[in-house]
Amino acid sequence: MDGIETRGGPGARLSLGPLQYYWPREQVLAFYAQAAQWPLDVVYLGETVCGKRRELRLRDWLQVGRELHAAGKQVVLSCLALIESGSELSATVRVVENGDFLVEANDLSAVQLCRERGLPFVAGPGLNVYNARTLAMLAEDGMVRWVPGVEHGLQTLLRLSAALPEGMPMPELEIPAWGRPPLAHSARCFTARAHDLPKDQCGFRCLDYPDGLPLATRDGAPLLVLNGVQVLGHALFDLAPELTAQVPMAAILRLYPQAKGMHEVVMRFRRALATGNVPPRVGARNGYWHGGASVAASDAA
Repeated sequence: MDGIETRGGPGARLSLGPLQYYWPREQVLAFYAQAAQWPLDVVYLGETVCGKRRELRLRDWLQVGRELHAAGKQVVLSCLALIESGSELSATVRVVENGDFLVEANDLSAVQLCRERGLPFVAGPGLNVYNARTLAMLAEDGMVRWVPGVEHGLQTLLRLSAALPEGMPMPELEIPAWGRPPLAHSARCFTARAHDLPKDQCGFRCLDYPDGLPLATRDGAPLLVLNGVQVLGHALFDLAPELTAQVPMAAILRLYPQAKGMHEVVMRFRRALATGNVPPRVGARNGYWHGGASVAASDAA
């Protein structure tokens, strides 16, 4: 189908996306020590949301990466999705120049740094990619894999593939398949605002919310999750029921970390890939994937 074979199966791989939330250092280290034993193919490490989150420094992420690499995982270091200061740009330079692992660029500054150094990179969901020309330009810059935003549905990917320049294959795809959908980033810190605190004096309140701060409507219905400068959808989307029919065989399936039950999530997807059996839906239906709007808790089976 226009360059994307839409049959799930054993050819697909599993990735653990970058940690979106802010956890204490001990919790992060324990989480990735466990993840080293899970049947994952790719693990993303690093901070993508807020440059003030420094429970782990780059040297710590590199050590975790080496341990995961020794356990047979491909390790990718992720960069911030919104670079706002010289210090954050300097930190991004250090990530790009880490010397050991592939980098996920979520800001065009990171793309430029990789291009200038002749380094391959993963184009992350923080980049705005909505047409074939942008994909072609990123490929020229060194992109070796593309993680579409959660709003990119199957038909969108098919249209992009069909519109690529002649002779250019669709890049390796990594499809978000589980987690709260990342919707937006802002210069304003929503969690600090919720506590009536200035952004620069937030007191690291994100540490109090290991899966983000829920935001409801005036009527009390769940709506969004606030995660510092990031806004997430409230419902956990679940693409597992679509694996055997609609997800590209060559795709990597991205599972976003959560504070509890992540091992069970990984094993559920691994079993579905290994057996070809369609599992019942656990999270919400990703409406974007089907050409609709977002996800809703009422879509969950």
